[in-house]
Amino acid sequence: MEMKKCAVIDLGTNTFHLLAVESNGTSQEQLHKERIYVKLAEEGIETIGEAPFRRGIEALRSFQGTIEKLGVQKIKAFGTAALRTASNGPLFVEEVKNRIGINIELIPGKEEARLIHKGVMQAITLQDEKIVIMDIGGGSVEFIIADAHKVYWSESFPIGVAVLFKKFHHSNPITKEELGVLEKHLEKQLQPFIKELKKHDIDALVGASGTFDVLGTALPNFKKKKHSATVEVGEFDPLYKSLVHTTIEERLSMETIPNKRADMIVVAMELIRFVIRKTEIKNIIVSSFAMKEGILEELLKE
Repeated sequence: MEMKKCAVIDLGTNTFHLLAVESNGTSQEQLHKERIYVKLAEEGIETIGEAPFRRGIEALRSFQGTIEKLGVQKIKAFGTAALRTASNGPLFVEEVKNRIGINIELIPGKEEARLIHKGVMQAITLQDEKIVIMDIGGGSVEFIIADAHKVYWSESFPIGVAVLFKKFHHSNPITKEELGVLEKHLEKQLQPFIKELKKHDIDALVGASGTFDVLGTALPNFKKKKHSATVEVGEFDPLYKSLVHTTIEERLSMETIPNKRADMIVVAMELIRFVIRKTEIKNIIVSSFAMKEGILEELLKE
């Protein structure tokens, strides 16, 4: 059977991801996996600033060079919250097409959630239990209530960590007043999710990429599998308390917190804590797979 090389580019608000594989239709081998922190919403999600716009272009130029070296035959690039929202998002898409030759498809939040579920289901094993999948991006957060067989509900909310950081984290360290305002904002924004939770018995919170990768390294008692790791929910609170009132300088000195995530990790932890408090979950599962793996599965079937 003929081998084909495919690549998926996921253009998130904070991070651009490249995943390239070689497949014969029944099995695949990973050729390259890379992420570049571009922080498109550094100057606000309404308009991509000049510096992040340039970083985004250069990141994709780098990806294109890698793709050419690998001899990839098929590429799919997907843009999410920042490129959907920013006034100059269409200009970015046009610049990338004209200058680099990559066609970016902007996908709505519902489609993003569907692809995240498809990716996560390749990484974890479920029986009949229901889970909440949570993908924390820079511009949006996707929630999916699902089991191994179906998606019961999904939604994308404009409460990504870049958005929350810019709106609520103004002090160093963050103040109790800022945390209080942030919690009220989440309570208001997430009402559809909170109402839906009451209809389901949720066993675990599954985190796809981003901040959850940090949990995987910062919490020592994770039980690790090939593409996922599980920890009891009680392990989260001590980590939250150790981080929430730290300064940016203190977080930058922590070995378990990547420097690129040190600024927004506090609002991200507050977001996870909020969701935990709204559920009765027993475990947190970190999935190594997210949207790009969901896209890849569909690309390989074409």
